[in-house]
Amino acid sequence: MLPLFNSTETLLPFILIIVAFAMWVQRFKVFKYIGPAMTVVVTGIVCINFRIVAPWSDVYGVIITYCVPAAISLYLLNMDMSQLKKLGREPAIAIIVACASVSIIAVLLGLIFAPLIPEGWKVAGMFVGTYTGGSANLTAIAVGLGATEDTIAAANASDYVIGMPTMLLMFASPAILGASKWWQRNWPYRFSKEEYVDNDSSQLLEDEKWNIIDIAILLAIAFSIVTASTLIANKIFPASFTGPGRILLLSTLSLIAAQIPAVKKLRGTFNLGLFFSLQYLVIIGFMVNIQNFLGSAMYMTLYCLSVIVSCILLHMIILRLFKVKYEYMVISITGAIAEGTSAALVAAGGGWKNLVGAGILMGLIGAMAGNYLGIAVAYIVKALIGA
Repeated sequence: MLPLFNSTETLLPFILIIVAFAMWVQRFKVFKYIGPAMTVVVTGIVCINFRIVAPWSDVYGVIITYCVPAAISLYLLNMDMSQLKKLGREPAIAIIVACASVSIIAVLLGLIFAPLIPEGWKVAGMFVGTYTGGSANLTAIAVGLGATEDTIAAANASDYVIGMPTMLLMFASPAILGASKWWQRNWPYRFSKEEYVDNDSSQLLEDEKWNIIDIAILLAIAFSIVTASTLIANKIFPASFTGPGRILLLSTLSLIAAQIPAVKKLRGTFNLGLFFSLQYLVIIGFMVNIQNFLGSAMYMTLYCLSVIVSCILLHMIILRLFKVKYEYMVISITGAIAEGTSAALVAAGGGWKNLVGAGILMGLIGAMAGNYLGIAVAYIVKALIGA
């Protein structure tokens, strides 16, 4: 039985339909919690396992080659470093500890799991990327390290298998922790109910005004940065480090460009980056064969679970010692494991209106640090296990 969609002419519009559907359903609460990334990946998994799409097509390679680096650059062009001044001492400590906890745990557990997993040292870096800044960082690090598509698909599948219940726990945690007398006794550092309200805070996911001129300029900047990073990396880095070097250059040049006043005024950066990255994540979903995944990805899934559980526990212990308010603990680990939007949604869902902006900023810090930390951890694990 041939797949229903198996040619470029049919696959490209089908991929774009999936992306459009995932973005449209964000108006519904359940899909807003799940997020567009998970929506497209799960849809892709369903499509490949029911033989709706072909397991491989040339159009997949085109999307992987062009959409991934463009999405990375566009995401980072959205990051205004001056906004970081708005973070106080406690939230800054919280997100720094979150990133450090993920990195430390990934290295320690990598000594156990990386030798058992194909390209295990690369997976260690990929998990650091996704648990400091989200799926975009996992993708960036995977591409930079030259991971195979099978490894990338398995890592994403493991991430979503473990990540979904983790995110449900994060969204439920404000209500659970707020009602727990045991928690209130043992973590007494918190905001008062009056401090939760901020009448000046903006609404999440509100409509954004943008025009075709902004889009044209953003695409020109993003693809110019991608080209410049590729050319420079090929010139100055050895062949063994060209991929990681390209991603680091891409991240650095994009962050520098993002601080230019004229670039800050451009609208639509995040949404455009999301559009490109979702196309890639559809492809990742297409590559997850459930039978193969259940048979070969056990150690990767166990590694993923161990990293999430251990880094959350370490993060909590350190922040409790620093006497940081528990609300910052919740949104900082959410911002690291998921991204800033999810952290802001957790804050909003818990009635912590004054922390919505802090959640977004924490996610931005994690996203900025993720590529650097992930690549560093990958090479540390590689050296330690002698890969």
